[in-house]
Amino acid sequence: MRTLGGGAGPVMIGRDGELRRLARLAAAREPAVALIAGEPGIGKTRLVHELLATLPAETVVLVGQAEPGSLSRPYEVLLDAVDGRPEVDEEQLAALADPGRSAVERLHTGLALLADLIGDAPAVVFFEDLHWADSESAALFERIADQRGPRLLIGTYRPDEVTRRQPVAGLLARMERRHTVTHVRLDRLTRAQTAAFLAAATGAPAPLRAATALHHRTGGNPFFLEELLRALPGYDMEALVEQPLPWSLADVLRRQVDDLDPLSHRVVEAATVLGQRIPFDLLAEVTGTGEDELIAVLRGLVTRGVLVESGEDEFAFRHALVREAIADQMLSRQRRRLHEAALDVLLRRGSAVGPVPGGAGDDGPDPAMVAHHARGAGRYDDMIAAARRGTALYLSIGSAYQALQLAETGLDEAPDDTGLLAGAARAAWLAGLLDDALRYGRRWRDVAGTSTDRAESLYLLVRIAWESRETDEMRALTHDIETLIAQLPPGADQARAMTAIAQSAYLRDDLDAALLWSERALALADEFDLPGVRLAALVEKGSTLTERPQTAAAGRKILSTLVDEAERAGEWVLAARALSNLVQGEPPTSPAEHAEILERMRVDAERAGFESLAVATYFQGRARLALRAGDLRAAIAALEEGREQDRGYRRRGRWADYHGVFLAGLYLEAGELDRVEQLVADLAAVPNNPPTTIPGLAFHLACRRGDRARAEAGLDELVAALAGETWRSGEQAHDLISAALEIGLPAHRLDRLAAALLDAEVWDAYRTLVEAQLAEARGRPAEALAGYLSVAEAHILGPANRGTVRVGAARCLLAGDRREEATAQVAAATDLLADWGGWRVAQLARVRAGLGLAPADAPPAVTGPAALTPREREVAVLISDGLTNPELARRLYISPKTAAVHVSNILRKLGVSSRTEVGELVGRR
Repeated sequence: MRTLGGGAGPVMIGRDGELRRLARLAAAREPAVALIAGEPGIGKTRLVHELLATLPAETVVLVGQAEPGSLSRPYEVLLDAVDGRPEVDEEQLAALADPGRSAVERLHTGLALLADLIGDAPAVVFFEDLHWADSESAALFERIADQRGPRLLIGTYRPDEVTRRQPVAGLLARMERRHTVTHVRLDRLTRAQTAAFLAAATGAPAPLRAATALHHRTGGNPFFLEELLRALPGYDMEALVEQPLPWSLADVLRRQVDDLDPLSHRVVEAATVLGQRIPFDLLAEVTGTGEDELIAVLRGLVTRGVLVESGEDEFAFRHALVREAIADQMLSRQRRRLHEAALDVLLRRGSAVGPVPGGAGDDGPDPAMVAHHARGAGRYDDMIAAARRGTALYLSIGSAYQALQLAETGLDEAPDDTGLLAGAARAAWLAGLLDDALRYGRRWRDVAGTSTDRAESLYLLVRIAWESRETDEMRALTHDIETLIAQLPPGADQARAMTAIAQSAYLRDDLDAALLWSERALALADEFDLPGVRLAALVEKGSTLTERPQTAAAGRKILSTLVDEAERAGEWVLAARALSNLVQGEPPTSPAEHAEILERMRVDAERAGFESLAVATYFQGRARLALRAGDLRAAIAALEEGREQDRGYRRRGRWADYHGVFLAGLYLEAGELDRVEQLVADLAAVPNNPPTTIPGLAFHLACRRGDRARAEAGLDELVAALAGETWRSGEQAHDLISAALEIGLPAHRLDRLAAALLDAEVWDAYRTLVEAQLAEARGRPAEALAGYLSVAEAHILGPANRGTVRVGAARCLLAGDRREEATAQVAAATDLLADWGGWRVAQLARVRAGLGLAPADAPPAVTGPAALTPREREVAVLISDGLTNPELARRLYISPKTAAVHVSNILRKLGVSSRTEVGELVGRR
């Protein structure tokens, strides 16, 4: 196999879907054409390299690359592809290169040469950088596409470098008309993919802040990331953020502007200093250029790919590193004069220049731009004032990371400014940068000159300490707040401090204290008319009430009611927290309502810039929705997607492998035990896990593996760990008791485990389920049956648990030879577990076999709508409404792949071949 040209870097991230598409084309053994488009360094060559590595040994691979200047060298790409191959006929090569032969004769020679090399073998022919290809190579590419046989023809090109004068422009148009072309467009890496790229290249997760900064710096271009990594052996991510551009990369970037005329060069240098966003009017004033003249210059810079039009009358560098490379060559005095000119224009013209993105209604220039230019001009009073205003403004529009950057700009000159410290702490917390949030929050508390600042800082620090799993600090902070309350007179500051203690108590599962302090805060909020404190206290009270079965309905009512008020007041964090607790607690009876709450939480969290709720918690919410629909695969897919987005980051506290425990539980459900083993190992490396996390998973895994010795030892460790944890879960109790029953632990061991897992706060339905399981294990089927039947419709249990309830009831009925009733319970369980798997379905299969019934996954004996599972009937109705697979995925919170599987099953069971026929058979009946 020929070695690929430049651009095939050592790591490929975020291209799995594109690789699968190409692999399917290659495996089809049919003529196929794929065109891969993307900017330089985006990974086109790397993608093809990954494909070629998967091909069978008998596949013939030909790789040819066009070079700048190839337009004057006929058949350059083919000549490059066959270079060094001893089996190539020298006479054919000579004929191909002979300018005395006709164009048609040379073209047929090229085709004959390829036919001799490939024969009847499967082949992949790859023409790289078609935007540089000569007209003869373009014609050859087109004729290869006409050939029959098991061959995949691939071409790559840069869309921004295709002009009408180049042969590739006509080639692309003709290919689209004459062939079925698979188009693959490679975009820049997302922030999460950038983190994954850095983690894969360095062998360690990337710090969140460093990954974010490097993503902004490189724009997510893999080549630029590789060049920066290559320039800094040792891969210190924090140092890499500030590392000057390596000479080789800077030289490549500056070539884009080396041949500019003097006016264009002056404009591009001014644009470099103006920042990431370049308003047309500001650029015109700073450069003293007339409108028509500037339009002509900007059109040229856009055409050559230096700038892009990023908004109305606004421009930006296509690559941030181009801006950096140009700035590095400018004199400091030159940069300072441009900063001064820009700052004077901004302050003089106010809102006429540089509005804040998303900040409609603000009556001044963008404070980020003012701070940037004031700093560059050395006017630090202006810089600090802009940083203060900008931090508050960017926080108000949910731009937490930008707010943090602005606050830090001001803190460089005013390190004890409490307003900037408060903004930095809040912004860092919202952005998920817990180390920075702790540092700024502690400094804010230490320099606080007023009781308001002290109360506010302590309120935030409690939350940050909890998310960081700094339990000792959380206790110390709570003590500090109690001391502060004793020193304060009744009023706003005392009420805020009480809310902080309520939050601390709730997060530490001290529900009685949380309720007491939130009530006291609410009383003061009513007395002194404190709407903000009232909302915060209601969030703590409502959240606390939802934790107890007896008061959950009242808590849900409080949270549901306050969301509207919080949104009207612009308290997006409080609204998102309330909605998050609604999503995670007892679910609504309506799946649609559940989905609406989840989506509303995501929107409010994004509005607040609340990273953890907008992303991580959202994926868990999607998984919970899937579980409520009884769809295990969709729940696993949601968590795998969320975990994949997070894997490249180095996080701490609660957010370190946030999805790992939930996902391990679902893998245990599905019987994917090797994956559980790996997850347990990953989680064991995370510091400050809750006491029962690893013991609970290890015990459960040992039971499912049938390892009695490990399970016995793990049980003792688990019970000891439970003694140190105040929180209990009925679902966890059911899962662990089920696992212990599966492996056959003795009755006294089961009793010990149940006593440790069940307390007064566990939902009654779970308690009854566990007690029924234990009664059945002790040989008391009548008692167990009564328990099972009493919770058969309990909404809190969810479809999978209710399916297990039905299976248990069927076993008890079968033990009493009540076969007809047992069959009815099995039918109900079969519907509930239709989209499940693992041990629950295995138990169902055993009971079905005991009743002489066919396996649940046997081909249906009937066709038509009656053959569909409840989930499939739901999907079929939506198909009849005209929804496509992507629309089904969005509506049902499943992946497009899962939607496609449902559609395929529906078509098969209904015996139809089109979605229209599904609508005719099902409709809305």
